[in-house]
Amino acid sequence: MAGVTTFMAMVYILMVNAGMFSEVWVGPSYGAAYIATAIGAIVGTLLMAFFAKMPLAQASGMGINAFIVYTLLLNGTGLTYANCMMFTLLDGVIFLVLTATGLRKKIFEAIPAGVRHAIPVGIGLFIAFIGMQNAGIIVNDDSTLVKFVSFNFLGGATYGGIIPAFVAIVGVIAIAVLSKKEVKGAILWGILGSAVLYYAMSGIGCIFQDEACLAVFQNISFSNPFTAFADWGTQSVGKVFIEGFDFSNFFTLGGNVGSLILVLLTTALSLCMIDMFDTIGTLYGACSKGNLLDENGTPINMEKMMLADSIATCAGAIAGTSTVTTFVESASGVSAGGKTGLTSLVTGALFILAMFLSPIAQLIPSCATATALIWVGVLMMGSVVKIDWNDAAEAIVAFLSFIVMVLGYSISKGIGIGIIAYILIMICTGKIKEITVPTWVVGVFFVATFVLT
Repeated sequence: MAGVTTFMAMVYILMVNAGMFSEVWVGPSYGAAYIATAIGAIVGTLLMAFFAKMPLAQASGMGINAFIVYTLLLNGTGLTYANCMMFTLLDGVIFLVLTATGLRKKIFEAIPAGVRHAIPVGIGLFIAFIGMQNAGIIVNDDSTLVKFVSFNFLGGATYGGIIPAFVAIVGVIAIAVLSKKEVKGAILWGILGSAVLYYAMSGIGCIFQDEACLAVFQNISFSNPFTAFADWGTQSVGKVFIEGFDFSNFFTLGGNVGSLILVLLTTALSLCMIDMFDTIGTLYGACSKGNLLDENGTPINMEKMMLADSIATCAGAIAGTSTVTTFVESASGVSAGGKTGLTSLVTGALFILAMFLSPIAQLIPSCATATALIWVGVLMMGSVVKIDWNDAAEAIVAFLSFIVMVLGYSISKGIGIGIIAYILIMICTGKIKEITVPTWVVGVFFVATFVLT
């Protein structure tokens, strides 16, 4: 049940990642990117099942994929899809070395207590925010950037336009009621019930010829899934070796050796920092929710989980997808009762099935999966009580960490701001000697990341 819940909460990545990479004119088609994304998720999640034996799942990370597509590929840098897969492979190899030598664990231990306590809170708020955006509860606004959706029919709101937001809100309340009554698999039933409600309400709207409702059913299509495998074989797999080290397009667009070196350094630094701290933050947040921490507050089997993450990133790059990382949505499965590798085994098996059922996977609307994300955000807020709000130093470090995670749309940047704030506070309060060497190193790297990228 927990494995199915995790899968339902994160299966959207197959459609989202494929859609993003298919925007790149020299990149893979939607089908090829879909299969590449699925293979990265399968490898990473099954490694979690059999190697780390933990209830966490992996897939191409949100945020990193956006960085690659919108910053590197669509921003006139001259880098190609294959070049970016080479960067991703390099990222995985570096992490593999750091993990094998134990340095990655040292980096995790360098995170101050205030930042550690803020990580679950920040992740909870972050994924709840994503869920609300996916469901249309929180929408764009020119003046305030974000605002609550309008249900005012007199002011222009339409029946079809408010269905996703309404369904998500009802779904979250339903999950809360089921959880209160201790119903097994409350999150999963909330997702499925929300999906049924979404199509039922859309069907009613079709009776009155609502355009949005009519579009829901008009956009449902079924294609041959094996066509995607053929595209993947010719457009994605192995491109990292065939074309990844060819930077002729970069030089054709006016780049030189010096600018290429700068791009190489800043890109590698960005990918490494984003992946490392997104993974560390997610591992701590998800494991704390399931009481999967050791006596020192470190996630159990952490070294194996990080090795699984590194290997999966390498495999994903070869398959043709962006950095594979542990998904924050894994917390939904942990909250549903997942404790062992059986959870990730089920999730991995469903990803294998999803490769052949890509049209069916798209039938679960984002407003239905959003209910799980919002509910997990509720659950993870409990960690806020661990922060010592009477200690001004710890309070500001924790606050900056989780507020930047949410408003900055980045777990790693939230952690980075928190660590930098911690160092500055320790210096200004005469406690510079209490700053450990690993904390100094991580702080310097984050400063370099913010300044150079």
